[in-house]
Amino acid sequence: MSTHIKKMTEGRPTPLILSFAFSLMAGNIFQQLYTVVDTMVVGKGLGVQALAALGASDWLNWMVLGIIQGLTQGFGIMMAQEFGAKRDDMLRKVIGNSACLSVIFMIILVAAGQAVVTPVLHILQTPGDIIGNATLYLRIMFAGIPIVMLYNLLACILRALGDGRTPLNAMIVASLTNIALDILFVMVFHFGIAGAAVATLIAQLVSALFCIYHIRKIEILSFQASDFRLHEGMTGKLLYLGSPMAFQNAIIAVGGMIVQSVVNGFGVIFIAGFTATNKLYGLLEIAATSYGYAMVTYVGQNLGAGKIRRIRQGVRSAVVIGTVTAVVIAVVMLLGGRLILSLFISGTPEEYEMTMGIAYYYLAVMSICLPILYLLHVLRSSIQGMGNTVLPMLSGVAEFIMRTLSAVLLPLFMGQEGIFYAEILAWAGADVILVISYFAKIRGYRGLAQQEQITAEG
Repeated sequence: MSTHIKKMTEGRPTPLILSFAFSLMAGNIFQQLYTVVDTMVVGKGLGVQALAALGASDWLNWMVLGIIQGLTQGFGIMMAQEFGAKRDDMLRKVIGNSACLSVIFMIILVAAGQAVVTPVLHILQTPGDIIGNATLYLRIMFAGIPIVMLYNLLACILRALGDGRTPLNAMIVASLTNIALDILFVMVFHFGIAGAAVATLIAQLVSALFCIYHIRKIEILSFQASDFRLHEGMTGKLLYLGSPMAFQNAIIAVGGMIVQSVVNGFGVIFIAGFTATNKLYGLLEIAATSYGYAMVTYVGQNLGAGKIRRIRQGVRSAVVIGTVTAVVIAVVMLLGGRLILSLFISGTPEEYEMTMGIAYYYLAVMSICLPILYLLHVLRSSIQGMGNTVLPMLSGVAEFIMRTLSAVLLPLFMGQEGIFYAEILAWAGADVILVISYFAKIRGYRGLAQQEQITAEG
């Protein structure tokens, strides 16, 4: 068995969550380098209009990625539960069925993605001087959906088994590949925005191949052909877990696209400033996402082992860890945000100052409110780890409603700055649903927790 596999059903929750999350965090940092390097190279090398085109394509691209991640994360919940219960035969069948479903969804997403690019960009009122580059970027990214699906499924398999190290190493190798190819394709070969897209896909393929190499070494994952035969009951359970998470991410992306359509109405300079900060969003969210992945695995394994008290202890620890992390990141961004944003922005002195003013204002608003986002990730992932993906989906619906209403209404009263608060209100709306849902779920396990205590005392 791989030495990187980690059982999270024994030991103190805080060190377990932190050690697992730190590996994921480091991996996510390198994964975010894809986005950051793309933005830096495009913004500095191709100018404000190319940067705006990248921003105009963001939410549609994120919708497809979110659907893929939602599905594979849902599949990973069942994997973690079977691993925690030490049912290796069932674990292999879950992975095999997940792979078959992933292929089916991959084909659907490639076809749908290519079909909707142009009409959606027009619906979003994308300015004519950037729509060509935005279309080109999205068509290339959607052609690479099989690569994205493959990596996300493999990473979820490893994380379900408590292995955060291998995805980290895969991301390090892939990020270095992406940086080199970005510079080569855009700055040297002058392939334009298409070069940035191709570089990202090649880098992700490298990370997928790296994961395959290491998964083949895990003894309990010695697959048989029968493991890849779809079983009706198992397929239904996987879809029950994955579909709400995919829908949740999709509806959040729809809300983001509505916000983008409002932003597009404020002109190219505003789009560029908004985009510069949005590209840092991933960095602000890295630790939150990592804690979330850790909690899906932690809760899933402990639920499979019937250890309910450990779930409560772990969630409390994660909330404290997340809050402290959010405050530290906020301070760093408020003090050094302008310097970081300067890496993405170019143009005439007037364009630079206008773009920087918009970008830093947005960054400050998001940084101050980061604890709200971190609570969202911890609770949403903990509920998902319990095997319930419907309640987190409802939190995604709340996010959509708050983001959409805020984006449409706030600019009427506050001007264009009002759009910056749509994201914060979306997080808050989701948190209300998640806090109520978490305590309801925990109360539902009260009987199992009492039985666990009686067993421990006996």
